Order: sequence, then C-alpha cells, then structure tokens
Amino acid sequence: MDNIKVGDNLTIHCYKHNGILHRVCEDAKVIEITNDKLVCANYKTKITENDGRSYNTNELAILIFYKKNWFNIIAQLKEQGLFYYCNIASPYIIDNKIIKYIDYDLDLRVFPDGGFRILDRNEYKYHKRIMHYNNDLDLILKNELQKLIFLKKKEKSPFCTQEIEDYYKKYVNLQKNSKN
Repeated sequence: MDNIKVGDNLTIHCYKHNGILHRVCEDAKVIEITNDKLVCANYKTKITENDGRSYNTNELAILIFYKKNWFNIIAQLKEQGLFYYCNIASPYIIDNKIIKYIDYDLDLRVFPDGGFRILDRNEYKYHKRIMHYNNDLDLILKNELQKLIFLKKKEKSPFCTQEIEDYYKKYVNLQKNSKN
C-alpha cells in the first residue's frame, strides 16, 4: 500500500466520475491501517475546491476510507457534538502518498442527536445523467447508501461514539509524539 505507515501525512484527492479533480484536502495524518480501511485525522486543514476557492476546516475530523465499501466517513468533532458526513464514493486507492477516490454526490449527514438526512439527491440525478452512470453502478451506490443507514440505525461502526473517541486519542498521542 505505497509504504504508508501510522504517522504519515497524506493528501486527499476527490474526483468526479468523469475524472475531473473535484476537491483537495492537504493534510490527513494516518492513525490506523487495517486490511479493510485506512483511518486518518486532521485539524484546521486547507480544502481547495476545483474552482480554486479554498478554506480551512474548523474542527478536528476523523476520516475513514474503505477498500471495499463504496463510501467514506468524516466524523467531525464539533463543539455541538459529533457529526458525521458520509460520502457515497468509490473505494479508495493510494498513489504516491495521495488518497484518491471518486465522489458520487449522495451524502448522509448524521447529527449528534442521532437524526440523519440524505443530501444531494438532485445533484446525483443530474450527474448520473450527464456522466452516464450505468445501472450496475447506480444499484451499487444506492445499496451502499442503504447499508450506511442500516449501520447508523444499529449504531455500528463507524457510528460508534467510543470508536471515534479512541481514534481521537490516537491522533492526540501522535501529535504529541511528533512534537517531541
């Protein structure tokens, strides 16, 4: 896996189905690597959109990328509580210390009170039409969204507060150790 190890800093490239670079996240510190996922974290990191606009995130985020699931997770530790932003997206690859995936528009937003909302359905329909998502891909993406909703309702990983808190602690310890 591109000789990636815990403590490495990676960049994230998010593409659209047509191959166009959609968004770049400049910093993701690796905090865990398993056979099926890569977990990173960042804090106040720079995000650059494809139109050139850029901004810094406001909170610490735990980023979970999967090798087989068609989604990735951003757990945002905000003052108001733990929020999740779940992207329906291709499984990730790593190329030259860059995490790469294709974003497929549909998102699941989960709130600290346990409520959730599906976002960007119209954007998905539009991109499906103009980028020619085939029926097999459409079925995979919709099934993965349903899988995410099921995991949320059952409070299974990654929607387990203790799991996110453990990742947070790993990140804090890595940051302390890198300053020594």
